[in-house]
Amino acid sequence: MNQIIQLSATELAAKLRAGEITSVEAVQAHLDRIAEIDGGERGVHAFLHVNTDEALAVAAEVDAIRAAGGAEAEALHPLAGVPIAIKDLIVTKGQPTTAASKMLEGWMSPYDATVISKIRAAKLPMLGKTNLDEFAMGSSTEHSAYGPTRNPWDLDRIPGGSGGGSAAAVASFEAPLALGTDTGGSIRQPGAVTGTVGVKPTYGGVSRYGAIAMASSLDQIGPVARTVLDSAYLHELIGGHDPADSTSLNEQVPALIAAAEQGATGDMTGVRVGVIKELQGEGYEAGVQARFDESLEALRAAGAEIVEVSCPNFKYALAAYYLIMPSEVSSNLAKFDGVRFGTRVLPEEGPLTIERVMGATRAAGFGEEVKRRIILGTYALSAGYYDAYYGSAQKVRTLIQRDFDAAFALADVLISPTSPNVAFELGSKIDDPLSMYLNDVATIPANMAGIPGITVPGGLSEGLPVGIQFLAPAREDARLYRVGAALEKLLEDSWGGRLLDQAPELSATTTGGVA
Repeated sequence: MNQIIQLSATELAAKLRAGEITSVEAVQAHLDRIAEIDGGERGVHAFLHVNTDEALAVAAEVDAIRAAGGAEAEALHPLAGVPIAIKDLIVTKGQPTTAASKMLEGWMSPYDATVISKIRAAKLPMLGKTNLDEFAMGSSTEHSAYGPTRNPWDLDRIPGGSGGGSAAAVASFEAPLALGTDTGGSIRQPGAVTGTVGVKPTYGGVSRYGAIAMASSLDQIGPVARTVLDSAYLHELIGGHDPADSTSLNEQVPALIAAAEQGATGDMTGVRVGVIKELQGEGYEAGVQARFDESLEALRAAGAEIVEVSCPNFKYALAAYYLIMPSEVSSNLAKFDGVRFGTRVLPEEGPLTIERVMGATRAAGFGEEVKRRIILGTYALSAGYYDAYYGSAQKVRTLIQRDFDAAFALADVLISPTSPNVAFELGSKIDDPLSMYLNDVATIPANMAGIPGITVPGGLSEGLPVGIQFLAPAREDARLYRVGAALEKLLEDSWGGRLLDQAPELSATTTGGVA
């Protein structure tokens, strides 16, 4: 494996600044890796589109600026020249944005999302667009209209969802950084099962302008990376107020890099860590619980005060989420009717009425999971049922927020396993949506309350990654980076290196790709 692609984003950035590697070399190394392992019958399939020409052009521009020196070179962003992958739910001018749906097949956005504008301004070469569950609806990236993504740790297992493409790209060394979106855990849950770091920022902390909406009150763009420090650099870059997003917080981005650097000492003295009683134990695999317990002991040994907190209304979070989210899905996806937006499919026979065109278009353009959630949401919002379902779910949401308030009065951060299980086998739950939904049980409460969360690698169970989740109060994202970096340091010291160093070697021979 090319040593360039094994570098973390910050390690690569340092070598670019020192002139030890050119950005063109770095981008080409990652493009070669994508060509080697992403395609084929058993390829990782993290990417739906590879942005070769533009990525190399941006890299060449960065190299030219650095070679010329002077003020322009000094003004380059620390991550300039470091390649990045983009979840195909975030609109990107010049590249197709499909949301992994036939409804948007081949669509080219006429504008950039705000986060993409920031990526372009910082001159990070975009390697391409990554796979996801269609319109971000799923927990396994098996609901993509273009086929599933595979977990680099075991190609017969899922990489999590809906952002499995971004997590798999980072875990398989196809990209050092990626952007994802998190509605109920779609950055953190894939991070947990692929051994990567994923962050859901405070709601409104990163602009959602240009992210195709699934559930507007829950969606949040965030970073996917191999280390906590890498995530901090990317988070600071994409964060901040955006007038184009009415939900954007009009505040400065917290000092996330400094917090991660402070945490990297491993010192947790004076930090109160709250163990959420309801997010452990029954329903969590034995190996997941064991790695979680070991993480608690490592934090305690580093000086943290471990306290137990109870959030009794969390037991209703999953049910409430699966009423609020489909209701917002039903509203947001109403525009994809073959008349205003989306592909157009004409009925095979009969008159060409709007209703018949809409029916034919949605039947062909949407997958089964999307249809399921639209129907559920439309029912929950219908006359006579709104108060009983959607209205009641919103009341539960308030109770969850109050549980968090009470818990944060006792602890600086909260901790839980990120997912109750390791990655399951492809196809094993595709026909059992209720079982699939349970994978998000630990991540959903943060989205319901709008608070930030991070997952860091917590070790292995039966050879597969386990994730440890930290949660912090709204606007206190810096706390996550401090404790996340501390646990990362403590565990990596015990392992003798990064968890991804223990991942199986992938090559064209194992994936069926073209070297």
